[in-house]
Amino acid sequence: MAYESIVTFLASEEELTSTLPGVMQIAAARDAHLNAYLLGVDMTPAGGFYMGASPLLLQETLERAQTEAEDLQAKARRMLDGQSLRWGTETAVVQFGGLPALVGLRSRFSDLVVQARPYGTGTLHSQEAVIEAALFEGQAPVLVMPEGGLPDTFGQRVMIAWNQSNEALSAVRRALPLLQAAEAVDVVVVDPPVHSPERSDPGGLLTQMLSRHGVRAEVSVLAKTMPRVSDVLMRHMEDIDASLMVMGAYGHSRLREAILGGATRNVLENAKHAIFLAH
Repeated sequence: MAYESIVTFLASEEELTSTLPGVMQIAAARDAHLNAYLLGVDMTPAGGFYMGASPLLLQETLERAQTEAEDLQAKARRMLDGQSLRWGTETAVVQFGGLPALVGLRSRFSDLVVQARPYGTGTLHSQEAVIEAALFEGQAPVLVMPEGGLPDTFGQRVMIAWNQSNEALSAVRRALPLLQAAEAVDVVVVDPPVHSPERSDPGGLLTQMLSRHGVRAEVSVLAKTMPRVSDVLMRHMEDIDASLMVMGAYGHSRLREAILGGATRNVLENAKHAIFLAH
């Protein structure tokens, strides 16, 4: 497989300037088509307008969101003009509660979604919602960029967080183009269960599969020396100087919608490098 269609969803000027250059870098390196969706998000909660409120108030909020989306599109086009890659832009106005449906539909037909880290100073509530929607509604892999964008060494050394789950295997399969391009891949297993099917050779079957795809991977079996497995993974990522972690995305049901689970959220909140997620 290859990443032929890469998309990103941007809802503010800060998100645009911090994210779009990295998305352009990835699309250019893989000769992929880049599509940027510039969002005007109306944060008025559903039912937020009281009975009898003027329809003009609702119209005003929607017009403001439309103006914001069009301004973002103009800025994105200026950044993309003259670049040696295939690209397109599209505006969309949506209430916050409608983000999952919009993002889910657009990301469903893409090979990769690229977004900025959704936690930290100056981030928007929409950033977390977009990542959740792409993963759970769109069933698309998501590459979450670190603060400051992608380093020059991005993708040279990759770490796989392996726990034998369906989510982790899905992430590995979706990340194959990145794994094949890497100089070194480290499959990391933390405290493998004694009675697991892979107890005699943790990560062995995965490395065998990867080798048949041209990926040379090594296995590191680590003890859980910290309170959370995610903390062990992030520390090892620093120790081996990996620029990308591939891991399964885990969630919990919330009124038939999924939200990021604790381990996934903890990694996204604290990781200093890029994270590749799939569900």
